Amino acid sequence: MKAPRAPIGAYGLIGDSRSAALVAPDGSIDWWCAPRFDDPPVFGRLVGGEPAGHFDLRPLDAVLGTTRAYRDHTVTLLTTWQLEGGAELELADAMLAEVEGRLLPSAVLVRRLTARGRPVRALCDLVPRFGYERRPARRLRRVGSALLLDDGPRVLTVDADGLDVVPDRPVEMVVEPGRPVTVVLTVVRHHPAILVPPGVAATEVAADEGRWRAWVEDLDLGRAPARYRAALVRSLITLRLLTYSPSGAPVAAPTTSLPEAPGGARNWDYRYAWPRDACIGIAAFLGVGKPEEARSFLAWLLHAGRLSRPHLPVLFTLDGRRGPPETALWDWPGYAGSVPVRVGNGAAGQHQLDGYGWVLEAGWLLTAAGHQLYGETWRTLAGFADEVARVWTEPDAGIWEQRNTPAHHVHSKLMAWLALDRAIRIAVVRRDRRVGRRRRWERARAALGADVRRRGFDEARGTYTATYGSAELDAATLVLPLVGLDPVEGPRVRGTVDAVRRELGAGGPLLYRYPPGTDGLEGGEGAFLPCSFWAVQALAVTGRTAEAEALLEQLLPIGGPLGLFAEEADPATGEQLGNYPQALTHSALVQAVLALSHSRDAVPSEPG
Repeated sequence: MKAPRAPIGAYGLIGDSRSAALVAPDGSIDWWCAPRFDDPPVFGRLVGGEPAGHFDLRPLDAVLGTTRAYRDHTVTLLTTWQLEGGAELELADAMLAEVEGRLLPSAVLVRRLTARGRPVRALCDLVPRFGYERRPARRLRRVGSALLLDDGPRVLTVDADGLDVVPDRPVEMVVEPGRPVTVVLTVVRHHPAILVPPGVAATEVAADEGRWRAWVEDLDLGRAPARYRAALVRSLITLRLLTYSPSGAPVAAPTTSLPEAPGGARNWDYRYAWPRDACIGIAAFLGVGKPEEARSFLAWLLHAGRLSRPHLPVLFTLDGRRGPPETALWDWPGYAGSVPVRVGNGAAGQHQLDGYGWVLEAGWLLTAAGHQLYGETWRTLAGFADEVARVWTEPDAGIWEQRNTPAHHVHSKLMAWLALDRAIRIAVVRRDRRVGRRRRWERARAALGADVRRRGFDEARGTYTATYGSAELDAATLVLPLVGLDPVEGPRVRGTVDAVRRELGAGGPLLYRYPPGTDGLEGGEGAFLPCSFWAVQALAVTGRTAEAEALLEQLLPIGGPLGLFAEEADPATGEQLGNYPQALTHSALVQAVLALSHSRDAVPSEPG
């Protein structure tokens, strides 16, 4: 297995709510799909090897140490190298969505080197590539001080302060104190090239930072414990950054094929939008006083699903289309030799019952918070409830998108019950006159509840199981305290939470989502980080505050100094695994902190 250039969790994230780039500790951008999250990468070395392109900007002088951080409450990433003689070189990485108040059709990447103490030698190595064929630009030409790289549908421009940057030709420079060097890249598709001079770009980065600080200032963090606020804010910023602003679609992650186990084949494309993720994000944003973001997620979801109603697809593209078929790039070497590298996601064709529950829960949360649903929104949600009442007896693929035979997943049944329950609640608040329909939902809810209580519960062990008739457990059932099927203080809820933590424990704070080796796929996987944050939430909701706090304290360091979380973590090493950063993990973190905040106020802590 080939050693990776950097651990997955060591990368920093920058973005503009349309695309995102990953920056390694050595100053290399190894991943950037532009101008959209789901475009082929301009820099793809992360999973495509050297032929897939990169953008190195780093010191040539000997490095004594490196520190990395975000500028406070912004998405500007600072990498600072400590050099001999007390010198420093700082690299500030940022992206722009607006220039002089105007939303641009292009992605704009700004990199700025600043020397302190003495002049510092540095290297600029720009290696862009186009398409999954990893080809250089077909045409190059000068436009003033900028270089334009034209590949047909996509055009890249590069401009720099007094520096002649040419693709595939490393350039050495000397950065003088008081004279920063700014490099600006733009990428546009099916539009004329956009030129942003370096001086303008540096000014606009400061304006963009001001917009982010204003957004953070508007967060309602009232009861969040002070020691968790930094992680909470960074997760909320990350969720906002991973929202495709033209449509409001939340991208699951900005990467494809980062492995669940290095060298393995569990490598999936997450550059799409899952209704489940959108709805969990709604809860996260509502919890911090951001109803507009919450309503935007729901509006996108209902628009995206309009052609398939009342069926709810598993995932969508960023502009609301059905997800593309899955294909493999067999000539791409993958991260740490993890092949195949995939484009598209085969889960798009699955039937997953739990998605309806997340959507109706989102509708109920908005309703309970006093936000009136539009008539068309309610008709759509009611149609989803009708569909659940019709199909809940059928097996499905489950939340984990296992590619084996559909089964009666207990978590799916719990979420189906939730869908019917929340539809009934919304109908009552709205004084919906279709009494016959509501009674049909009530009958289905009663039947479903009785069925899952009887067939999905192991009386001997006192826990809900993964599927009907199985002895295996599923960490997704940690949402049980939030559903309302069973009393929060009752033995079924506590028994399930305790059994999952005991039997699916992966060491320390980590949990497997299900027993390893039971999903029909080759190779292993790591512990699933959202499940650990769901455990924090479950403990908090059930009044076990001290246990929840202790678990959260162990989890937060996994995000490293930048506070970014992937999908999984290696139980043996703690290294992060899977696509990165993962919106679901950050949403689960937000909900865990918010649940803990309420728990500390409402219920005395139990002894740890």
